[in-house]
Amino acid sequence: MASSKDREAQDRLRRYQARQTVHESAVKRRRRDNIIAVLVLVVVGAIATGAQLAYFAGPGAPEPVASESPSPTETFASPPEPAVSEFRTWTGAMTINDGIELQYEVDGLAAPQAVASFVTLVQDGFYDGLSCHRLTTAGIFVLQCGDPNGDGTGGPEWRFGPIENPPLDDVYAEGVIAMARTSGDGSSMGSQFFIVYDESSIPSDAAGGYTILGRVTSGLDQLVEQVTTAGVLDGATDGPPAVPTTITGITIQ
Repeated sequence: MASSKDREAQDRLRRYQARQTVHESAVKRRRRDNIIAVLVLVVVGAIATGAQLAYFAGPGAPEPVASESPSPTETFASPPEPAVSEFRTWTGAMTINDGIELQYEVDGLAAPQAVASFVTLVQDGFYDGLSCHRLTTAGIFVLQCGDPNGDGTGGPEWRFGPIENPPLDDVYAEGVIAMARTSGDGSSMGSQFFIVYDESSIPSDAAGGYTILGRVTSGLDQLVEQVTTAGVLDGATDGPPAVPTTITGITIQ
């Protein structure tokens, strides 16, 4: 029969083992909670960075820049064939707010799929009356337009890719017109585009850079003077322009 001292020692051992079990469980729980906290911070940081640099949607870039990414169950019609671009330079005029006239050109040889889509949409009157819903004024200087929903989520009945004609150095010159897309998705381009009103470095993401469609050849100074200089609504650096901005006419030939 065990003595009282033996029983007491066994009791102490059991209590010690119980405390160790509780301690180990607490340590494991703290480690798990720390891992979860780190993951949450990483995800939040990635979302914040993505919102700033890649809602171009674009620009991404800020996705200058981005159009809505299709869900796995969402289907789209096929985009116009690249041959619609005729692999040539097209010229046109875009009127903003009935008073700003931008002359522009798009390059069907450098970006045939994007130009085929853009030309088709212009000729169909798709852009008439659409807003330029997004302006960025810090680090990246773009005005994003062409969303029928007016909030960065809309587009035509098709989406297309891959990325064409991105700059090798991620620098987008003043006057560049480029396609917005969803961050990380090179096949999410639709109707949204962004105009670079001041030279901007827009980092490439996992999908690459942004398709340079063409450029504004005149009138950019009017856009800067009447729209971008007024900044973003409520003094932010990324959001709706303080001056409501609408495409009131667009032609191409």
